[in-house]
Amino acid sequence: MPRDTLTREQIVHAAVELLDAEGLEGLSMRTLGRRLDSAATAVYWHVKNKDNLVLLAADHVWGELALPDPDSTDWRTAAATMATDLYGMFTRHPWLVQAFTAHVLYGEGKSRHDDHTLTVYEAAGFTCDQADQAAAAVFTYVLGNAAGAAATVSLTRRLTADGTTAQQQLQDAMAQAQEIAMRYPRLRTRLETPAATDYAASPDHAFEFGLQALLNGLEQQLSNLDPAPPGHRR
Repeated sequence: MPRDTLTREQIVHAAVELLDAEGLEGLSMRTLGRRLDSAATAVYWHVKNKDNLVLLAADHVWGELALPDPDSTDWRTAAATMATDLYGMFTRHPWLVQAFTAHVLYGEGKSRHDDHTLTVYEAAGFTCDQADQAAAAVFTYVLGNAAGAAATVSLTRRLTADGTTAQQQLQDAMAQAQEIAMRYPRLRTRLETPAATDYAASPDHAFEFGLQALLNGLEQQLSNLDPAPPGHRR
């Protein structure tokens, strides 16, 4: 595809697809050019470099997030909805979790989401500083939980590429990990249950459990604040 028929939107969309399939390690201008049926040099007319492309792709997927209206629902429901939606985005695009460790991510889509998050917590009754802290606590919780899913995707991709040798190495490592865990009574009890098929797996509904516990703590902080002025929604 000649450079004058390419658009930045086409490039970013193709980059997201490539990142979803191959991860950060699979993204290059040459590979993206092949996906677009274009020369890599044509891509450079629209994006400066790979880092710029990651930034644009990341901000593009941020646009997938819905922003609940804080005037039509209570703050806790809105906060839980946004956190769950954010977790879903991270698990759909696990490369984004990787990107946080190597890039400073910013853009219109992320700013739109971050500003709305602060709106939700300020509507609850938190002060400006407290809203910042609450939003950061929930975001860090979501990102930390998504890291496990992202690591699984990355490992699965590598095993698929490396073949049976890597698969056997994983099975051996898991067997050794379970052997060590069996020396500890509480881990042994869980490994001996019929449902314990993966030593490294999180319990079902662990994300929802932790999120509700975190929101419980924030709600308790709200109850300890001075009463809200008349007409102020919490």
